[in-house]
Amino acid sequence: MDRVQPLEPVRTTFRRILSGDDAGRPPWVEALAGPGDHGLFTPGSAIWQVNGSLATLVGGIRALLLQACHPLALAGVEQHSSYRDDPLGRLQRTNMFVTTTTFGQTPLAEQAIERVKTVHRSVVGTANNGHTYSAQDPRLLLWVHVGLVDSMLVAAQHYHREPIDADEYVQQMAVVGLALGVLRPPMSETALKESLDSFSGELSGGHDAQEVAQFLQSPGKALPIGAWAPYAVLSRAAADLLPPSTGALLGVPHRKTVHQAANRAACRALLGTLQPILGRYSQATLLSYQRCGLTPPLKSGNQQT
Repeated sequence: MDRVQPLEPVRTTFRRILSGDDAGRPPWVEALAGPGDHGLFTPGSAIWQVNGSLATLVGGIRALLLQACHPLALAGVEQHSSYRDDPLGRLQRTNMFVTTTTFGQTPLAEQAIERVKTVHRSVVGTANNGHTYSAQDPRLLLWVHVGLVDSMLVAAQHYHREPIDADEYVQQMAVVGLALGVLRPPMSETALKESLDSFSGELSGGHDAQEVAQFLQSPGKALPIGAWAPYAVLSRAAADLLPPSTGALLGVPHRKTVHQAANRAACRALLGTLQPILGRYSQATLLSYQRCGLTPPLKSGNQQT
């Protein structure tokens, strides 16, 4: 036990960053222990694997970088989000949504979806290019959806130690997308790539997009000092997984293969180091398995969000 105690600050800091609670059990996580059904998805399915994996630390950053490439999505974030003043608050709310819709009882998942839809009704405005936008626009919803799904999937394929059924994951994420108002979300990995490619003519870079990318890569005081070095590894890993065309829009240089390989190794080492410190499964995942009367699988790689 004495050897574990020095690691407690790492565990506490990590859980506080993601959930807002030192033990990783804020009220919305505790709610997952309440009586109810399995939720929208089967325990142990692809979406439980991916969204309960440490690889989401990479996928989440990549998704935000991708989102900034669309001028209307970027305008919505800049004009209606508090990410600059309260980036951890936004991170925790996103974590709450993804965790609750993935692992929560059906009523909790549906409530989380309705809360987001309510927020979306007021997210309207005019972007710097003069085009109006609405967070309820099905095309804009599709962009955010495919960016998130692709980012989580690609990150898992690179940093999750067990094989993932990519088509199953895309299909399960489509359930949430449809509930949020996405029309005809992709239902396979191939369709996901095609959907992303269909946005190529709508994306742009510029000062605002590059400024957001810089903030996402180096949030500075938004994070505790002890998290700066690990975050730098994660953000580089996320940037390296961007399609070259979007990286160029964001002013993120395409790094040499040897540098990418070195950071991939560093990222795998980081996640492998965090795993035993945090435990094989997150508090949310453990409570959800317990609610379902099931024991989590013993074999697992880079689990725990």
